Amino acid sequence: MLSTSCYLRTWERFVSEGVLDSNRLNKRIMESWYRCKKDQVNPYLNKGKHILTDELLDIQREKNSFLLEVASPQLSRMNQSIKDSGMMALLVDPDGYVLSLSGNEKILDEAGKINFVEGVCWTEGEVGTNAIGTALKTGEAVMIQGTEHYSIASHKWSCSAMPILNEDGKILGVLDISCPVEYYHPSMLGMVANLAYTIEQEMGMRSYKKELALTQQSIELAETYPDLPFIVCNHKQMIISASKQVRKKIPQSIGMALADLLNHGYRIVKENPLLSKEDNRISGKCLFLSENHVREANRLFPASMPSERFAFEGERGISESFHNTLRKVKLVAPTEANVYISGETGVGKELIAKAIHDNGMRKKGPFVTINCGAIPKDLMESELFGYVDGAFTGAKRQGHKGKFEQANGGTIFLDEIGEIPSAMQVALLRVLQERKIVPIGGTKSISLDIRIITATHRNLEKLVNEGSFRKDLYYRLNVYPIHVPPLRERIEDIPYLVNYLCSNNNWNIPLTEELLIRLKDYHWPGNIRELQNVLQRLTILLAEGPLDYGKVLNSMHSQPVTPHDDFPSWEEPGDKKGIKGNELTIREKIQRDLMIEALQKSRGNVTAAAKLMDIPRSTFYKRLHKYGI
Repeated sequence: MLSTSCYLRTWERFVSEGVLDSNRLNKRIMESWYRCKKDQVNPYLNKGKHILTDELLDIQREKNSFLLEVASPQLSRMNQSIKDSGMMALLVDPDGYVLSLSGNEKILDEAGKINFVEGVCWTEGEVGTNAIGTALKTGEAVMIQGTEHYSIASHKWSCSAMPILNEDGKILGVLDISCPVEYYHPSMLGMVANLAYTIEQEMGMRSYKKELALTQQSIELAETYPDLPFIVCNHKQMIISASKQVRKKIPQSIGMALADLLNHGYRIVKENPLLSKEDNRISGKCLFLSENHVREANRLFPASMPSERFAFEGERGISESFHNTLRKVKLVAPTEANVYISGETGVGKELIAKAIHDNGMRKKGPFVTINCGAIPKDLMESELFGYVDGAFTGAKRQGHKGKFEQANGGTIFLDEIGEIPSAMQVALLRVLQERKIVPIGGTKSISLDIRIITATHRNLEKLVNEGSFRKDLYYRLNVYPIHVPPLRERIEDIPYLVNYLCSNNNWNIPLTEELLIRLKDYHWPGNIRELQNVLQRLTILLAEGPLDYGKVLNSMHSQPVTPHDDFPSWEEPGDKKGIKGNELTIREKIQRDLMIEALQKSRGNVTAAAKLMDIPRSTFYKRLHKYGI
C-alpha cells in the first residue's frame, strides 16, 4: 500500500498526541511505532545520524566476511535487474550497519541525501520504524511504505527486507530492496525473500562442505590412530564424526551435542583444532577421549533430543536434517508470516503445519486443513468460501460455512496448493490481500483473522515458470519456505519412528535389532506413510506366526513405485537389477570405482562415503543399487 494522506494524518496524530487507531496500520508496524515512542526516537529525524568511519566499516565487514562472501555474487547477479527497476539493494549486518549498497545510480544519489549509505546504522533505535530495523527486531520479512516509516527521513521511500538466517535460526544479517514510493512494485518483498533464501541455501552448502572436509580429516585420523577413541566436532559443538569404538558404544553419536556425549561415560583428554581445507580457517576440532566407566549407553532406543517447550505431535528423532526443519518452525511460528511447506508425499507436511499453528499466536483457534487436490474444481469455490441459503439448486437450507470461515481466529492449511485452478488462484490472491471473503450467493463480506499455510509435493517454482501458477500468488505464499526432508535423508530416525508408530497404534511387533537394520537399509520412496503401511502389514502377518523379516522386507524392494515428475525417483529407468560390469560406460566405471574406494576408506559407512564423494546420501544409495555394489 502506497503512502497516502490518510496515513500521513495517522502518523501526525500519533507523534503529536500518542493516539493511534489500531485499524489504520498493520499490527507489526503499529507495535514498532509504540516501541519507537517508548524509546524516544525522533520522528522528525530527516537523515541517518550514525555513520561508521572507513576504518570501523572495514572492521565490521571483516566480522561479517562469510556473509559478504556468499551474498555479494548473488547481489551482483541481480544488480542489472535492480538498476533497471529504479531500486537499490542493501546488505546489512546483525547490528544494523549497511555493509554494501548497489543499484540505480540516480536512486543511490537520492538515498545519500538522507545518509542512506554504506556504514550507516539503520536500526529502529536509530531511525525509527523501517524495513531493515523492524526485520532485525522481529526476525520476520517486512515491507514498510511511505509514512508507515516512523521518522520523516524515510517517508518518501518504499522498503522491503528479509532476515538471513543460519540453520539454527540465528540472524546473520538482513537483505533489503528500497526505492522511492513512485517506483514501488508489489513483487519487491518476493524478490527479497527469494534472494535471501538463496543466500541462506548457499551459506548452508558451504558449511556442509566444510563439514565434509572435517569428515575426511577424521577418516585420516582413524587410520593414524586406529586404537584411540575420538570424535570430531564442528564449530557448533555438534559431533559430525566419531571413531569406531565410540560409534559402537553410542550408535547415535553422530549428530549429538558434545555435552550430551560426555554424559555417556567419556571425558576429553586432548583437543586438536582442525582447519577448513578451502580457506585455512579453524572450522572444527578433534577431541581424543577416555572412558570414565560411569555408565554404558547401549540401549536400543536412546533418548532423542531434548523436548524443550515446543508442541509437536509427531516423533522428532535425532537427525540434524529434521531438527533443522523444526528450528525453522520454532522461528516462524510466533510470527504472522505466510509459510510454504515443500516435501515429497508422505513426509508429514501436515504435522509441520500443525506445529506452526500449535506454537503460534492463534493456537487456541481452529486448525482447518483441506486437500486442494482432492476437491473437484467445480466444488472448490463453495468448499473454500461457503454459500448462503438458496445460492444454487441443492444448497443446504441454512447455507454452508466454507473452510476459510471455519478457520477464522485460527489457521487454514491448504495442502496440494499446486492443484488449484487459475480462477481460484485469483480468488485466493484477493483473500490474501483483503482478508475478506464473500460466500457464494451472498452480498456481505466476512472479515478474516487467519493464518494461511500452504504445502505441495510438487515443484511450485517450476509451475510458475510453466505459467500454470500465478507468480504474484507464489510470492505471497512463499514468504517463509520450509522444506521437510524425505525419510531416506533421516535414516537415523527410523528406530524412533517405528517405536512411536507401534506405540500409537498398539502394534505388537518385536523390535529386534535385525528388523531395525533391515528397515534402515530400505530407501522408502513413500516416506513415513510407507513405513506406517509396512509396520501395519507386519502386524497382520505376525498374527499367523513368526516371520522371516528378511523375506518380507526384501519383497518391498521389488515393488514398483510411480514417482511424481517433480521429484526424483529412487530407481533410475532400466536400473532395477543393476547394470552389469561389461555394460558400463567409461564414465560409469570410473564412478563405480570411486564409490568402492570411498566405501573402503570409510570402512563400509555409506554416510561417510557419500561425504567423501561430495554427493547426497540418497544419490549414493541410488548408485549402489544401479551398479549392483
